[in-house]
Amino acid sequence: MTPYQPTPEFAAALDSQDPLRGFRDRFHLPPGPDGQPGIYLCGNSLGLLPKTARAAVEQEFTAWEQLGVEGHFHGTSPWMHYHETLAAASARLVGAKPVEVVVMNNLTTNLHLLLISFYRPTVTRYKVLMEGGAFPSDQYALESQVRLHGLAPDEAIVELVPRPGEHTLRTEDITARIQELGESLATVILGGVNYYTGQAFDMAAITTAGHAVGATVGFDLAHAAGNIELHLHDWDVDFACWCTYKYLNSGPGGTSGVYVHERFANRPDLPRLAGWWGHDPADRFKMKKGFRPMEGAAGWQLSNGQIFPMAIHRAALALMEEAGGMPALRRKSERLTGYLEFLLRRLNLPATTLEIITPADPAARGGQLSVLVHRNGRALFDFLARNGIVADWREPNVIRLAPVPLYNSFMDVQRAGAAIEKWVAQAE
Repeated sequence: MTPYQPTPEFAAALDSQDPLRGFRDRFHLPPGPDGQPGIYLCGNSLGLLPKTARAAVEQEFTAWEQLGVEGHFHGTSPWMHYHETLAAASARLVGAKPVEVVVMNNLTTNLHLLLISFYRPTVTRYKVLMEGGAFPSDQYALESQVRLHGLAPDEAIVELVPRPGEHTLRTEDITARIQELGESLATVILGGVNYYTGQAFDMAAITTAGHAVGATVGFDLAHAAGNIELHLHDWDVDFACWCTYKYLNSGPGGTSGVYVHERFANRPDLPRLAGWWGHDPADRFKMKKGFRPMEGAAGWQLSNGQIFPMAIHRAALALMEEAGGMPALRRKSERLTGYLEFLLRRLNLPATTLEIITPADPAARGGQLSVLVHRNGRALFDFLARNGIVADWREPNVIRLAPVPLYNSFMDVQRAGAAIEKWVAQAE
């Protein structure tokens, strides 16, 4: 691989060789202050709008207009079975079997539904393990779940924290903590990629360790789905959920994905919150008492599918599949993130000024660098915004930069690096 260089010419050469370069034109890029397309490095918070999304939703508007209620059973994509049209692509996205996935609801709703089934504390096995500083929705969900069982969060929830002086968790420390908790541990629930640091966890090792002590293991994949390659079935993960509006480009507040391992595919005895859309479709419309779940993850559905968000999601998934799926996207993502890291490290700034807290090992991170700015961090963030570079600010002093392989270019990364270099020079 040619060593990275900081010049526009080098970035342009990389773009010319990029097999995915044409997909940038398949998205709407928000304009910068000068009216030209800005540099959007915030796909880890909200992905951009695919140009095919409007037509996908318009198709369902037309079905509604022309068919009314019959749109559930007729038309190009009958709504009765719409969630089924997303299963194969969703399974490939997360490394699962189609029976193990379903698209429904929103992320935290799905997390609650899964925890009802997979956090089943007893008198002696009641602890749940999560990373300290997890995204607030996960913290709130777990707090409320343990309270539902009459437990105190401070006693039931165990938080993982990095070693002193470190920003990320070591896999050996996670597995050691699991072993230490042993038979008191009911459930492990971590983010597949930590939203703040960008660290990607070793989900296979964590799952193996959790199962060894008899715990169930699940992951919130909000920052992992569409960002890193996942092999949930092969890793033997019990359950997982993810949103679709970040790296999956499926719109603000978009629908969510759920994974449940096939070992639970035919477990009507497993406690769950039930709704009619998860009932056996053979007699769903008989309106009888007595819930009988569908096979697989679909048995966790509650209500009719959200057709318009699902239509956007289907269009976005089709683009990812056309690009070659996660292997192709991940290859470019690693290069984009590596180039950004090179541009930041070549500034030779002391860690007391600007510090990358995301792991340096590409296998231990997704397409994000979290930059801890110890002095005037907000000023740098505002400077980037004035120069048409959209990043993400996280209190108290972290800027998250996330180049996305479908629509970001190496020139985007080069310009962002040059802007940071210019700010540093001005601040000295």
